[in-house]
Amino acid sequence: MIHVDKLTKYYGDYAAVRDVSFDVPAGKIVGFLGPNGAGKSTTMRVLTGYLTATSGKATIAGLDVFWDSVEVRRRIGYMAENCPLYKEMRVNEYLKFRAGLKGVYGRLRRQRIDFVLERCWLNDVRRQLIGTLSKGYRQRVGLADALLASPPVLILDEPTSGLDPTQIRSSRELIRELGQEHTILLSTHILSEVEMTCDSAIIINRGRVVAADSLENLARRAGEKESLIAVFDHAIDPDLVLDLPGCDRVISEQVAVGTRLRFPSPDVQTLAPRLATLAGEKGWGLRELRPERPTLEDLFVEITEQE
Repeated sequence: MIHVDKLTKYYGDYAAVRDVSFDVPAGKIVGFLGPNGAGKSTTMRVLTGYLTATSGKATIAGLDVFWDSVEVRRRIGYMAENCPLYKEMRVNEYLKFRAGLKGVYGRLRRQRIDFVLERCWLNDVRRQLIGTLSKGYRQRVGLADALLASPPVLILDEPTSGLDPTQIRSSRELIRELGQEHTILLSTHILSEVEMTCDSAIIINRGRVVAADSLENLARRAGEKESLIAVFDHAIDPDLVLDLPGCDRVISEQVAVGTRLRFPSPDVQTLAPRLATLAGEKGWGLRELRPERPTLEDLFVEITEQE
């Protein structure tokens, strides 16, 4: 549904996006991840026609974003991170105005406005001036605007920014429901949001795509670097365990209860019982022994810090 090939965007001499390539299949929810300034918003603005690219190609539903921009815009709903709203208009007035711009009129317009007001929890402020709303409510107005014409593609830039925890949970549930009817590209830097809502993820850093895969494969990639954690109730010399089978290296950390040893990427099945036996023989007071699998967040930090 969304195809991006070697997309590049320069601001003067600064490359905000460099040779970005990825695909978003129809009917999938894909998380677009990256630290602040990574190029997420720039890429989304190019896809939605707000910016032109310096080079590269992008298509949505088979239509070229640059040469068929009007037709592309008819097929997408875009929610910007900081929604550009008319603050002097009331919520229902604004949605009626936006529906008209999108070619939605008459009975269908009334139905769609009532639908998005309900789905985005805006019924209680439908007659309130947008300028008097909190940031969270303004985000919801932006999401309602994106849904008005029921487009096949939704591009959401930080959709839960400014929402309280209850609203964030409701927004995640809504996004999952919308994924049954729409293809969604969701930009965020909140890893838990991606894990709870998305089918796959694209990680961008310093303007380049550094990882793109299903959440299952990314989690498996993170889990390949499993560690063994051992906590003892007093100081332990890490050199005493380096000769154990399955131990490549050890990281020692002093904690309140004594010493914590971390064994990165060990042979857990070999090392764990031998370490427990050694601790018993030496009287080290083993308090805890467990494997630790890195999370998607750990993988994200590792990838972005390596760049």
